[in-house]
Amino acid sequence: MPNQKKEPSWKNKLHEIIYEADTPSGKLFDVVLLITIIASIVLVMLESVNSIDTNYHDFLNISEWIITILFSLEYITRIITVKKPLHYIFSFYGIIDLLSTIPKYISLMVGGVHALAALRALRLLRIFRILKLGRYLGASNNLVNALKASRAKISVFLFAVVIVAIILGTIMYLIEGEKNGFSNIPKSVYWCIVTLTTVGFGDIAPQTPLGQFIASLVMILGYGIIAVPTGIVSAEYAQHNKPKTKEEDIHLNTQSCPNCSASKHKDNAEFCYKCGYKLNNG
Repeated sequence: MPNQKKEPSWKNKLHEIIYEADTPSGKLFDVVLLITIIASIVLVMLESVNSIDTNYHDFLNISEWIITILFSLEYITRIITVKKPLHYIFSFYGIIDLLSTIPKYISLMVGGVHALAALRALRLLRIFRILKLGRYLGASNNLVNALKASRAKISVFLFAVVIVAIILGTIMYLIEGEKNGFSNIPKSVYWCIVTLTTVGFGDIAPQTPLGQFIASLVMILGYGIIAVPTGIVSAEYAQHNKPKTKEEDIHLNTQSCPNCSASKHKDNAEFCYKCGYKLNNG
């Protein structure tokens, strides 16, 4: 176990409030934070509506700056309350927290960039663990695991689809030609992909009987193609959705290690599973 140097009590208290939701103050902070994130996203969306922005521009702008400053203070506080700040800065949530803070500052130099503040929505991913919604957290974990397990199969399938799109696009280019809108092979491949995905923008359409026949086959093929990745992910999800053993139960512990910032500890954990540092669990 690493040598645990005594941290200032205020730093431990701040760490417990900001990083953890097992205490009333920590949960209150996280709930207020989530409400503020939602409010900031709504403000960004309202500012993009010209009629609303014209009438309430000053209010929206000042509100966004207040929230941005609060997020900046929160980000700085998160850095100073951990022993290894770089672990937080370069973690997934650390990067998301930074990206949700800087757009407003960048907008001072580059116009329109502040709309990227909508990236703050990614911070809402914390909500399941913060509010201890174990059922939803478990379902999201199963879905992520199913997508990871099926990515190789889906990648091979998509590669095959791309090859089919190139072949059919080339055939349509030869059949229809430039006079019917299929002016080159890339544009014909674009038409094939749009048709395969059953989007059908209608900007290009085959005019010859043979081209229309092939287009019909492509449309039918598209329905089958849509079903394949869905089936692959569904099969993997069913595999990961089997009843779990006690060892595999979803743990709702929100403790974050003050030393290395590791999270996702087991519910009764007293020490960090990664570095052995004692957790703030009283």
